[in-house]
Amino acid sequence: MAKFSDGAARVRFAPSPTGHLHLGGLRTALFDWLWARKTGGKFILRIEDTDRRRLEPESVSSLMRGLRWLGLDWDEGPDIGGPHSPYIQSERQEVYRKHAQALVDRGQAYRCYCTPERLETMREEQRRQRKPTGYDRRCRGLSDSERAEREAEGLPSVVRFAVPEEGVTVFTDLLRGEVQVDNRQLQDEVILKADGFPTYHLAAMVDDHLMQITHVLRGEEWLSTAPLHRLIVDAFGWDMPVLVHLPVILDPSGKGKMSKRKKTVAGKEYLALVHEFEDAGYLPDAMFNFLTNVGWNFDPVEEVFSREEAIDRFQLEEINPSAAALPYEKLDWLNGLYIRELTAGALKAALIPFLSRQLGLREDDLAGDRKLDILAPVIQERIKRLDEAAGWLDWAFQDAEDINYNEPKLLIGRKMDVDGSIQMLQAGASLLETVEPFAAESIQGAFREKADELDVKAGSLFGPIRGAVSGKKVSPPLFESIEALGREETLRRIERAKLALENLQTDEG
Repeated sequence: MAKFSDGAARVRFAPSPTGHLHLGGLRTALFDWLWARKTGGKFILRIEDTDRRRLEPESVSSLMRGLRWLGLDWDEGPDIGGPHSPYIQSERQEVYRKHAQALVDRGQAYRCYCTPERLETMREEQRRQRKPTGYDRRCRGLSDSERAEREAEGLPSVVRFAVPEEGVTVFTDLLRGEVQVDNRQLQDEVILKADGFPTYHLAAMVDDHLMQITHVLRGEEWLSTAPLHRLIVDAFGWDMPVLVHLPVILDPSGKGKMSKRKKTVAGKEYLALVHEFEDAGYLPDAMFNFLTNVGWNFDPVEEVFSREEAIDRFQLEEINPSAAALPYEKLDWLNGLYIRELTAGALKAALIPFLSRQLGLREDDLAGDRKLDILAPVIQERIKRLDEAAGWLDWAFQDAEDINYNEPKLLIGRKMDVDGSIQMLQAGASLLETVEPFAAESIQGAFREKADELDVKAGSLFGPIRGAVSGKKVSPPLFESIEALGREETLRRIERAKLALENLQTDEG
């Protein structure tokens, strides 16, 4: 298929505010954004809030936050305006009513007065006869006098599009080529509801035309509606935007469609909503890198790339139409890479909100805490997500009295008994009382000299001290940990650890 790269594109991301933004929607927005930036065009945010029953108004801010988190800035939208304002469909009702009436006036749509009860009875009969369910076009054949009578009675009505009853409808999808559909398979769908709000079929087509949208990227679940949309666009005499139906995103098993909520696969929970990934400590650049390669491939070999490189290479026709499974392990790997590329200052700033939330500390206090300046860089190689930092650093922000020494093994040195470990703690405390400067490098040197002096292996001396400092099996490097705590706090912890071993010694005796 020939490349489609002529002219500056106008693309739109048009979510319905019926819940939080999920990863599939974010991928659509990302591909929209890439194509707009690739072609020097415009990325437009439009809120399609015509489904009033499922509307969750607060989700608009959540949708915007998710886009901003990934760095997808829009050129026109509800909050910044633009030449085709407003960009919220509920504020454009009169536009849709006029267009629906224009179709009715031309005989390409009609008012339907069937009640919900009548429609349900019709569907039940169709099911009983094992026929496909769908509107039977009863109101399509009403005479002018019959319509006038129903109008005079004040009966509520919807507007249905009058699909041709014969022939075929042809549309082109950029990824799949030309598609032909027999019109007998199509329904006279509602395009304007009784409450005056349009359905997606009308509103999106009208807005895409008026907002001069050149490319429509949407999920492949909309393929079945493309013939109807082709007919509506043709009825108005407009040009059809380039259609690009994006492949389904599968869960990590590759067997099911990705859920719009957390899903457990093979005993492991996988995230689905964008704010969940943000809250879990994934970096925007890592998610951008990861999601760009879901359904499109930057390079067969190179897996890490910048936004600018992605924009430069991105082509719509290179999107793979086949469903793609989400390789979450790759996201964790990428996120670890991006975390390791952060400067010390950027890492600290990124960790503060997570540590504040998880450890119950004030962000301002963390920002001015030198312990975090020392410890953040030494765990940088050890974490793949920002929310993992609390598990490494919680001990550093506790008081000595809150450290739990209920596991004596943590305080006993390698190949040593309780008495020998107490001696190691005493030796370490004596050393720490005088070592200068009180910095990781000099502390380490002093401890190694002390191990030689005591004729013990370094691990035998370091082990009890490590347990005393953190009370944990796994913790950051010992000497940076000691420097971060400071002399007085470290000595307090060693003293408490000695008491714990002495109590154990008493119990055993």
